Amino acid sequence: MREAMLKALQEAAQVKAALVASEEVHWFIEEVAVLLVRTFQQGGKVFFCGNGGSAADAQHLAAELTGRYYKDRPPLPAEALHVNTSFLTAVANDYSYEEVFARLLRAWGRKGDVLWAMSTSGNSPNVLRAIQAARQLGMVVVGLTGAHGGKMAGQCDYLFRAPSQDTPRIQEAHMVVGHTVCQLVEAALFGGA
Repeated sequence: MREAMLKALQEAAQVKAALVASEEVHWFIEEVAVLLVRTFQQGGKVFFCGNGGSAADAQHLAAELTGRYYKDRPPLPAEALHVNTSFLTAVANDYSYEEVFARLLRAWGRKGDVLWAMSTSGNSPNVLRAIQAARQLGMVVVGLTGAHGGKMAGQCDYLFRAPSQDTPRIQEAHMVVGHTVCQLVEAALFGGA
């Protein structure tokens, strides 16, 4: 047990060290933070989507923006597309699970909004369908995937590929990047470090 624990902690630390060392990651974080600041300043919204652990992370990041990160301030318009279970189950039943995020985007999304799409494989059909819907609406697409990028590669305006092929490490990297973007957005819009 101790050996497995130490291996997991070392792998997590290696992924975080890779984020610190990567100019590409630094560029992604800065560019996406600037994008979100501009989106909010122009009255736009940010929609998050993902499945499983990525759904939890999507909801978490939306809450950081609508609630608070470090400081008390006005809420920012952000939402995770899976939080309405009645809608989710009705659309999955009446159409398909592949359609759940795309249909909600077509209802709420507008040109100038942002879709923040998360898939550790980059191949989740409902996330890919959401990306297609966002593109049709004129939204900007931010994607977070694993090392290979999957089918999301080439479909996103901004793509972060976590430096790992291991799902837990990918999700941890997504949250480090997401939290850092939230911190920079809050500081840019409301002051602070």
